[in-house]
Amino acid sequence: MGVMYQAKGCSHLIIIDAKLPESSPGAIYEVPGDILASPPPQSLNLHDFRWDHALFAGKKIYESDFPKNVKVFLIEARSIDYGLELSDEVSSSASEIAKKIEALVSPVSCGSWS
Repeated sequence: MGVMYQAKGCSHLIIIDAKLPESSPGAIYEVPGDILASPPPQSLNLHDFRWDHALFAGKKIYESDFPKNVKVFLIEARSIDYGLELSDEVSSSASEIAKKIEALVSPVSCGSWS
């Protein structure tokens, strides 16, 4: 829910998250937020409310005060086992995304994203 509250009044929103491992650790998926926004499940547990639900609810609740430009970067994990370190592939991808975000938020590129 914090995503929803923090995004109110912003014009742009960037979300970075892990993607469950499939076959390509470190693969980067860049997806428009509209595609990933989904209604929250019928649940009384707030832990079931994820960022994709916050995108859906934020647009419904805040309407024009919710960011119109939402970009989501997903990095495919090597493993989701317990641990503190990123795999080399994921660390490299995180650095690549950081560069993309720097380019997106630079004064020259501000405006709508495509």
